[in-house]
Amino acid sequence: MVTRFALLRHAETEWNREKRIQGQQDAPLTSYGRQQAKRWGLALGRYELDHMITSDLGRASLTGTLINLHLDLPRSEEPRLREQDWGRWAGLDFRNLLGVSELRAQEKMGWHFRPLEGESRLEVLERSRQALADAANRLEGQRVLVVTHGGVIKCLVYRLSHRAFLPEEPPLIEPYRLHWLSYDGQGFKIDRLNEEI
Repeated sequence: MVTRFALLRHAETEWNREKRIQGQQDAPLTSYGRQQAKRWGLALGRYELDHMITSDLGRASLTGTLINLHLDLPRSEEPRLREQDWGRWAGLDFRNLLGVSELRAQEKMGWHFRPLEGESRLEVLERSRQALADAANRLEGQRVLVVTHGGVIKCLVYRLSHRAFLPEEPPLIEPYRLHWLSYDGQGFKIDRLNEEI
């Protein structure tokens, strides 16, 4: 049986607004972000979802809690769906980091991009893909909302789209949209991307 996953990035945080890199550090949701999550909960009712899985980081977990005020889905947290570990670059203003030569060098590494003392995109891909495969085995045939992070969604979608993950490639996904993947027991495929909620 096919299991379907609706991937959604967490709602807006203070650090998103400030253009700071979060990685596996956490920042609170803005008041707008809290309202955003509540609106999603109302809108997501039309999908007849069966289960919710969130990253265990606070911003994703709280987004899931606020969405679930309306959906009341069975829910679990999954540490393997955390954002990429940005190591010593976490907390920095991304606009300032753009001038750092090490970032420029790492961006040319594509899938092997690894922030200083952080983890690579390949590592993010492997742990998140395995988390969803395990969930599909546990929740076979269900429709599962996954509240996670932009880096995780990019890794999953870009690999399925055969992207090299290089800076010159145009972006494929938009934040705060639903991205649907399905798993048939053999592998994943993209059903649709950037669906407005």
